[in-house]
Amino acid sequence: MTPSQHLHAHLIGQPGSRARLNTPALIIDLDALEANIAAMAAFGRAAGVALRPHAKTHKSGDIGRMQVAAGAVGLCCAKLGEAETMAAEGIESILLTSPVVTAPAIERLVALAGRMRDLAVVADHRDAVAALAGANDGKPICVLVDIDPGTHRTGVASAADAVALARQIADAPQLTYSGVQFYCGSQQHIPSFADRRAAIADRTAYLQTVIAVLTEAGLAPPVVTGGGTGTHRIDAELGVLTELQVGSYVFMDREYDECDLGTSFATALMVDTRVISANAGGMATLDAGLKAFATEAGMPVIMAGAPAGSSYRFMGDEHGAVVVPDGEAAPALGARLTAMTPHCDPTVNLYDAYHVVRGDTLVAIWPVTARGRSA
Repeated sequence: MTPSQHLHAHLIGQPGSRARLNTPALIIDLDALEANIAAMAAFGRAAGVALRPHAKTHKSGDIGRMQVAAGAVGLCCAKLGEAETMAAEGIESILLTSPVVTAPAIERLVALAGRMRDLAVVADHRDAVAALAGANDGKPICVLVDIDPGTHRTGVASAADAVALARQIADAPQLTYSGVQFYCGSQQHIPSFADRRAAIADRTAYLQTVIAVLTEAGLAPPVVTGGGTGTHRIDAELGVLTELQVGSYVFMDREYDECDLGTSFATALMVDTRVISANAGGMATLDAGLKAFATEAGMPVIMAGAPAGSSYRFMGDEHGAVVVPDGEAAPALGARLTAMTPHCDPTVNLYDAYHVVRGDTLVAIWPVTARGRSA
C-alpha cells in the first residue's frame, strides 16, 4: 500500500487531523525526530567519529535518507532483506551486521553488491568466507571480521581467530578486508552511566588487544564499527571505534528513557490509542494490546490523555487498560491516549506505516518499508 492509498491519506495537512486517526496508530513526532537526527549528527561531527545508524530501528527509507542527508556515512542493516529494501530506497552504503552463510542468501548478497556502490558484510567463520569468495564473480565484496565481545551471539572467539579470518579475507581476490565489528549489545541498557562506562571500558580494552594483534600481523583494521545509542558518548570518548552503529536515538523508548545516556534525545515514537470501554471503576479499556506494542521489555508508559501517575497494563491481543490513581477519574469513552513504546525496534515491526505529525496535524504517512524483511 502506498501512502496515497492509506486509510488516513485524506487527513494529511488538515489541522487537528491527529485526533481523527483510527487507533491504534503508530505516531512519529516529526519535530522530535528531526531534532534527534540533528543532535546525533552534531555529536558525531564534534567527536570526529562516523555515524552509520542502524536501520533495524526504523525500517524506513524515508528516515534512512534523512540520516544520510544529515551526514551519516550510510546505514547498518541487521538482515539481508532489510539491506535489499534500503538499497532499493536509495541508500548507497550499507553494512550488513549479521553473518550470511547459506548458498541462497550468499547468491542474493552477491547480486545486491553488484547493484550497489558500497556494500559490506560481517563474517565470523572460515566456511562462510570461503563460500562468499567462491560465489562472487563480480567486484570484490567488503568483509569485516565480527568479534565476539563476550555475549557469544556472533563473532570470532579470540585474537588468533580474528587474525586467521582476516588473513583469509585479505588473501581472497574476490573479497576486500575492510575492518572489524565489535557490538556490545548487552551493555546498551545498563541504567547507570558510570556502570555502563565501566563495562564498555572493560570490553574496549579487549578490543584494543585484538586490534594490536591484527596490526602486528599486518592486518590493521581500516574500520572499527560498533557501539549504540546507550554507549555512543562512551565509545567516542574511548576513541577506538571509528564508526557508531547508533539506532534507537531517532525514536527513544521506555528502556532508554530509564537510562542515563549523558545526552538528551526526545521521545519521537509513540502509539495513540482510544478508550473503548469505561464501565469499571478506576480504569478504562484501550484498543491497543499485545499486537500494538513489543512485549519483551515491560509496559508502555502513558504520556498523555490520562491523569498523572496512570499506568498501562496488557489485557490481551487487542486490548490494554489504563489504570488511574486512587481518587482520579478514568478517561472517558472515546478519549485518546498516547503511550511511549517499551522497545521501539520490535514495536515498529508490528505496523505497516508511520503517521507523521507536527503538533496536532498529520503531515505525512511513511511506510515501514522493511517490515517483515527478516530473511
